[in-house]
Formats: sequence, C-alpha cells, structure tokens
Amino acid sequence: MTGVLTKALLLGVATLTLLHTAHADRCEYVTIGDEWTYNYGAVFSAPAPSDYSGVSVDLYFNRPVDSIDYYQGSAQKVDDQHFILIDDSLSGLAGSIIELKFQAHFPGAQPVVTAAAINGEPICDGAWTTVPPLQDPCDPTGMMPYDYAQVLCMGILFYEAERSGYLPADQRITWRYDSALGDGSDVGHDLTGGYYDAGDHVKFGFPMAFTATMIGWGLIDFADGYKSAGQVEYGQAALKWATDYFLKAHTAHWEFYGQVGNGGYDHSYWGRPENMTMERPSMKIDETAPGSELAGETAAALAVTSIVFKDVDAAYSAEVLDVAKELYEFADAKREHYHISIPDAAGYYQSWSGYYDELLWAALWLYRATDDATYLDRARGHYAEIPVTPNNRLEQFSWDDKRAGAFSLGTLLDPEFTSYATDIQTFLDWVKHEAPYTPGGLVYLDTWGPNRHAANVAFLMFWNANQGLDAAENRQWAQGQIGYILGDTGRSFVIGYGQNYPKRPHHRSSSCPSLPGTCHDGWAEKQDGPNPQTLYGALVGGPGANDEYTDDRMDYVHNEVACDYNAAFVGALAALVELN
Repeated sequence: MTGVLTKALLLGVATLTLLHTAHADRCEYVTIGDEWTYNYGAVFSAPAPSDYSGVSVDLYFNRPVDSIDYYQGSAQKVDDQHFILIDDSLSGLAGSIIELKFQAHFPGAQPVVTAAAINGEPICDGAWTTVPPLQDPCDPTGMMPYDYAQVLCMGILFYEAERSGYLPADQRITWRYDSALGDGSDVGHDLTGGYYDAGDHVKFGFPMAFTATMIGWGLIDFADGYKSAGQVEYGQAALKWATDYFLKAHTAHWEFYGQVGNGGYDHSYWGRPENMTMERPSMKIDETAPGSELAGETAAALAVTSIVFKDVDAAYSAEVLDVAKELYEFADAKREHYHISIPDAAGYYQSWSGYYDELLWAALWLYRATDDATYLDRARGHYAEIPVTPNNRLEQFSWDDKRAGAFSLGTLLDPEFTSYATDIQTFLDWVKHEAPYTPGGLVYLDTWGPNRHAANVAFLMFWNANQGLDAAENRQWAQGQIGYILGDTGRSFVIGYGQNYPKRPHHRSSSCPSLPGTCHDGWAEKQDGPNPQTLYGALVGGPGANDEYTDDRMDYVHNEVACDYNAAFVGALAALVELN
C-alpha cells in the first residue's frame, strides 16, 4: 500500500474532500495531548470500518501544517492541509481499534483535524464530531418509595459495560467495543469473553464465578420480581456471558483457566480495554496445581445456571451441569488453595476463608440441580470440616466466604440437618443487633465496599424471610439497607439513579471519552470533571464508618465498582419488586 493510493482510496478521498469543504467541525477521532510552541502531540483512535491488512489514514486540517512525524510508519504530505499516515504492520478485523500517535508541526495558529478516512473509507466527515451520550435505556416505572424495577434494570445493564471479547449486536452500552480478542493466545486456547472484574481489565475467575452464582440465585428464587420488572432475559444474558466463558476456560479434564491478565501490568494502565497492548497471561489450575475454591465456586455457578436454563435451553443446561459435576469432584479430590496455584490472584482475591465453604456451597447447589441425595451427604461432611474457632466467626457473606449463603440454602434443601438453621439464625441476629453501623444506618461489615456487604446480607434477609424466618423483621431490615444505598441519606450510591449519585467512579472505561476520542496521558484518570460515560446501574463501594463519602475517581476503596458488588444487589432489588 505504501506510496500508492488505490482507486478505491482515491474515490474515498475525493468524497471526503467534498465533505471536508462543506464542514469545519473538529473530528474527535483525533485528540491533542502535549502541546508546545507551534507543535503538538496527538492520537488518532477509531474503530476500523472494515477488515484491514495495512493502514492508511487521511487527515484533513483546517489550517496549514508544515510536517507530521509518525514514527511507527511514514507520513506523506499531499498539501498543507492533507496528510496521510501509513503503517503496513497493522492488521485486524472490522470494529477493532486503530490507534496512531503522531506529532504535528505548524507555522502559526493551531490546526485541528476536521475530517479523516481509514483506507479510503470516510469515518469523520465534519458533519458530526461526537458520539451522542448514552441515554439510560431503563425507563422509570413510578414505583415508590424507590423505583426498584428501574434500578434492577440498571443493575443488570452494568454488566454490559464489563463485557470482554466480541460484543453482541444487541449490546446496549454503545461506548464499549470488542476488546481483548487475543485472550488465551499465549496458551493456545480461545479465552475471549467473560467479564472484566471492576474498574480494571483483569478477568479474575473466582469473584466472577461468585457473581454468576448470585445472579443465578436471584433469577431462580426471586423470579417473579425479575418477571414483573421485565428483566428475565437480560438477567439470563448476564449470567450466560459468564458461564459461556467458563465453558471455554474448562480446557481439559480437571483443567480450568482461572485468570487472564496480570494484576500489576493491568493496574499500571489507565485506558480503555479496547486499546490495551500489555501482556495478558493466562493462568490455570490443574491436577498438578489445583485450586479448590475456584473449582468449587465455578461448580456452584454452573449448577445454578443449569437450573436457570433447564426449561429455556435443555442442551445448555445439561452441558453446564456436566462441567459443574466434574469441577466439584476436582475441587474435593485435589484440595489446595487456588491462590497457591495462581499466585497473582493472592494480591487481589486471596481466599482467606479457605475452601470448605466452597465445597459445601457447590455440593448443595449440585443437589438442587440434580436431586441426587449423595450431594446432601457430602455437604454435611463439608460442613463438619469447617473450622469452629473464635477467629473463624461468621461476619460476612461475600466472594470469599460463602458460609451464610450455604447455611441459608441448607435450610431449604436439608431441613433435617438443623445446624444450618441454627447457624443462619445466629448470623442474621448478629447482623441486626450486634454488627457495627454507620450513624446513618448502613451495616458496616468492611471498610472496602460496605455497600456491597450490606446488599449481600439484604439478599439473604429477603431470601430467609421467604422461607418464614423472622419474615417481617428481616424484610424491614433489608429494605432499610437498600434504602440507604438508593438515597435515604440524600445520596444515591447507584450511578445514574436518584439524587446526587456518583459521577467519578474508579472505572477506566467510563473515564474515557467515546470513540471517537482517546484516553491517554493521564487526563482521564486525573481530570476533575465527571466521567464522560455514565456507568448506569453500577454500585460504588460506599461511605466511611461515619457516612463520609467523596466522589473521587482515585478513591478505589470507596468509589470503585465491581461485578460482585452488583451480584446480590440485583437479587435484593428483585425481591423488593415482588413486595411492591
């Protein structure tokens, strides 16, 4: 392609020249960065309009330019206001992001790009310069005191912003594009898909599996709430996006990839996942390096999924159930902490509670999915293995510690084993009467993500109330916690909903301008204004112990979002829809 423009390219340029003449708006596929006298550095970043092998980008300026430096390829000057950047080394598919960094040198007033083309196809013609901001697709319903149905819709919508891989045609978050399409290439497997964990771009399998389990549990036991809110299919899609990835990650018997991306490499990059260039290593558990927590939680997630899809897609239900059974056997037979086998996970999602809770959790869900009583017997055995010490007191229900969820489930599935009922009663009573609270009324179970912990327990309160356990009291407590999150103190902690909601979450993708536009040189991370994208439905971490909260992008303790934050929260919202 170098040095010669094809006939198609010439036709495209001719068309673009006419458009350029007719309009003088700035093309926001080009973002100016560093500036100095009569010079600036800039980045061209745009989705490819078609598959490409080699790239030629025409740039049209509104004022004269002396020269352009493009060090990764070459720059050709057609005239003072038309330059072509050429890079034969680039190739990719339609929709993938093409990013070229260049320097412009000019004789006087600063020029800006007003039109551009990729390989002769106009992509920015001056007639439009920005992607319209996404409007909340979740309509209000008028439900009071809070619109639980709308927030449920928004809470599920958030997962579309966290999607990795090839995005579907019905993707509602329009500022996200295909990303991480090479995941797994380092090990010869297709590990595309799944969810980015939080405000970063690592795919951590352990919390992702808990996220799937909790979304699925809500779809099963608060089904009427999902149905009334019109969110059943969206909830199923959110669940399946995770479990489709788990099926890919299950690459052989007793072999499962539990993480893609290195935490250190990833966290040193602030930008869109579409523009990532860092190494993304794939990490697994297998017979020689097992991981009981990861295998057990994924088994639970897949068993839940088999129930959700049993009457929707019988073949898929059977497929995920077979893998769930195998992973549970792997978790039980080859016992080891998963973060020993995947050391990078230890700095982010170490399993502090051990693996007995995941073994119990998985066995109970497999019984519910299969009606095979041997799983109940094995669950009792796992229960007996859980350490009973003062340091092992149950004080949370989370991605790490599944005991409260398992005890709850056990009361339904194995009521003759009364220890389950005793233990969940003890935990819920402790939460209501002895646990710490903020002055405004939020149960404060952890400094990191207290909203998430409150929502997790609210889910359990609603669920146990439906089983007849202190029904009125537990529902009142749970509704109060969700009320705090949605605005009882004058602040909503759900992005895009209610009054005074967070506008600067610690979240890389939403901190970047829409394509067109770029996210580089620290601007998106450190600028004082709101994130350019509204991350509808995301639950932020929450306040300090005295209800203090600052909407600060750099405060990842209180203002980050995560897939597991929303997982039980959406189920609790479905429970509230049922009550209203």
